[in-house]
Amino acid sequence: QVQLAESGGGLVQPGGSLRLSCAASGTRFMIFAMDWYRQAPGKQRELVAALTNEPKYTDSVKGRFTVSRDNARNTWYLQMNSLAPEDTAVYYCHTNYRSQDYWGQGTQVTVSS
Repeated sequence: QVQLAESGGGLVQPGGSLRLSCAASGTRFMIFAMDWYRQAPGKQRELVAALTNEPKYTDSVKGRFTVSRDNARNTWYLQMNSLAPEDTAVYYCHTNYRSQDYWGQGTQVTVSS
């Protein structure tokens, strides 16, 4: 059973930065792909970034967010810079591993002065 443990959310002022982590456990095998979603209050969950061989980003975060991974630790990261109030949401990591969907527990990111 794969488990995804997220960390790194918090309160940050506009223009600030945060780095989210998503640590995968419960498998001896490497996870090759990870997505990052976010859900703001009253809105649908949206895909913001994905990393398989190449990173992909939704337009609203291009140039500000960067996905990366540490294969040795089976941990994935979402570096978020130049944060704005509209980035406020609960952020989730997600992977589809052996045809099963796994989600992190979510971490709150609040951008406010």
